[in-house]
Amino acid sequence: MLLRKNFARAAILPLVALAPLFLAAAGARSQEISKEAVEMLLKENPKIILDILESHKVELFNMVNQGAQEAREQQQQKDLDDSFKNPLTPEIPENARIRGNKNARYTLVEYSDFECPYCRRGYSTVEELRNKYGKDLRFVYKNLPLPMHKQAMPAAQYFEALSLQSEEKAWKLHDIMYQEQDKLSEDFLREAARRVGADMARLEKDAKSDKVQKAIQADQQEAQSFGFDGTPGFLLNGVPIRGAYPVEHFDAIIKKLSEKAAEKAPNQGP
Repeated sequence: MLLRKNFARAAILPLVALAPLFLAAAGARSQEISKEAVEMLLKENPKIILDILESHKVELFNMVNQGAQEAREQQQQKDLDDSFKNPLTPEIPENARIRGNKNARYTLVEYSDFECPYCRRGYSTVEELRNKYGKDLRFVYKNLPLPMHKQAMPAAQYFEALSLQSEEKAWKLHDIMYQEQDKLSEDFLREAARRVGADMARLEKDAKSDKVQKAIQADQQEAQSFGFDGTPGFLLNGVPIRGAYPVEHFDAIIKKLSEKAAEKAPNQGP
């Protein structure tokens, strides 16, 4: 609703800004400009609007675009501020597959698709964040295979199935699938699984099991409940990040999380 109101305001602003031109076109003197005069002039001479807009199409287009962009940015900032106050809560059970320190200050949950090119960019960002924040960051990967990617579901099934054998091997497979994403195919998945030392007979069986399918469906349903309809999507201590943003975007959120944590902490002074 706020976005629509701001966009409407953005569309009106050019008319206000061009009001002197309307009046000048009608021969009005600058000292006589007033809101009432503008309204009366335009009601009595509506063609003035069309004539002026026609001769200032570029300025109007740029002003409307700028106003719409400002409205989007304001809405995004409002959504971000609201998410700090009301963070989302993903399901992370005691036995969850976690990369990093399980007691870390920051929890990064990703909803992703092994075949999505933007998710490959997200993978690189996550690795950079893990290296940067070390023991302060724990990472949880959740599956959100998209229907248009044929290899996304088989890859998710292999990842979940291998997790039943070994978390370490599953994470190695996770890395290979993103690092060599352009090779994804059924043959490549088998070759990559063998490369990390998977029990292939068990893997093939588990990949088709109800347990693996239910795990993937649970991830998908949770992602949808949080409004993630594309990939990648992230939750950083419950703050949603929709898309493959650069590291700096995550840094800014972590900085704000740290500031808010400091505000809540009791005064340590004398």
